[in-house]
Amino acid sequence: MHEDAVRFLSQPIAAQAGSPLRVAVYSRIAEAIRNNLLQPGSMLPTETELGTGMLVSRTVVREALMLLEEDGLIRARRGVGRFVSDTLPRIGIERIRPFEEVLGGPGQQVEIKRVQVVRQPASEFAAPGVGIAPGEDCWLWESVLIRDGEPVAHLQENISALPVSFGGRAAAPLEINDDGGTTLLAALNKAGGRVLGPGECQISLSQVGPSRAKLLDLRAPDPVLVLTQYVRHANRPLYLAKCLIAARAGHLSVIQSLQS
Repeated sequence: MHEDAVRFLSQPIAAQAGSPLRVAVYSRIAEAIRNNLLQPGSMLPTETELGTGMLVSRTVVREALMLLEEDGLIRARRGVGRFVSDTLPRIGIERIRPFEEVLGGPGQQVEIKRVQVVRQPASEFAAPGVGIAPGEDCWLWESVLIRDGEPVAHLQENISALPVSFGGRAAAPLEINDDGGTTLLAALNKAGGRVLGPGECQISLSQVGPSRAKLLDLRAPDPVLVLTQYVRHANRPLYLAKCLIAARAGHLSVIQSLQS
């Protein structure tokens, strides 16, 4: 590994108020990848080495690495180590739906349990998805989706807290009322008359991890399906969400159509 990368990754981590340490570790490593200090295909330091340099525990590092793998920035080779992905994730262009619609159905009502709504600096992962620079403010809506009395998904939704042009109006900070009963994307669709899009949904598999396991009544190593949504508006990134879906949610339908 290049000396510049070693120096960059060996600086102690200082968590910001209201932001978990794992997010700060995630952002540090993601920044090194985005700035090419960690080159595509290169091997990452071990959990112990990263934790020692950043002055955080191996558990914090492990959770950050798990998030980086979920988001496609790194990949793991069993028995060998973790490596920077050869190709970084892209923001796609296919239309998507709010997750209460994805997980709901005839006779199945999805309840939204809001965990938090907070304004915070955008991470290296969230920033390009909502069209701002890392460190600029974005809104995070965190929710648990409950169906038939059981938690089936953990959802984190992000949108810029900076002025944006929405619904044909002049650029201004979005004012989306949180009534606690819908996801952020559903609220945006309602405010904009379903004019959002196009968008993309990326699908991967991961473990739920200790923090989110408590919210979903799972064990930390339990597998979850990870759906990452990107939505654009007026040809600009607007909204980003990551939804972890438990196995108890059952089958998911993907609507397809013929194209001539």
